[in-house]
Amino acid sequence: MTMRSRARNERSIGPPSWTQRLLSVWNLGSIKIVKRVIVSVVGATVLLIGIALLVLPGPTFIVIPVGLAILATEYAWARRWLKRARRIATNVVSGHDRAAPRESGV
Repeated sequence: MTMRSRARNERSIGPPSWTQRLLSVWNLGSIKIVKRVIVSVVGATVLLIGIALLVLPGPTFIVIPVGLAILATEYAWARRWLKRARRIATNVVSGHDRAAPRESGV
């Protein structure tokens, strides 16, 4: 028996470490659910504050994308909306407007 395998066997015979005990109490699935709930609550709150800022004074065009970015860590629909918001913001900043008629070369 090598030194490494002997140490491994002695470690497994002794009491479990605090991390092993913690992981045995909380399984990985419940941690993912708790994370998703926390991200959902925080992201939805920030998004709703941003929507309220549409009629209230405040930085609505900063808060709404932040809320979408938080939600995008867990949800695909939020990723799509965030991409759309980025595209619209890029068009506004660059001066491109979809509703404006294009100049013809005539």
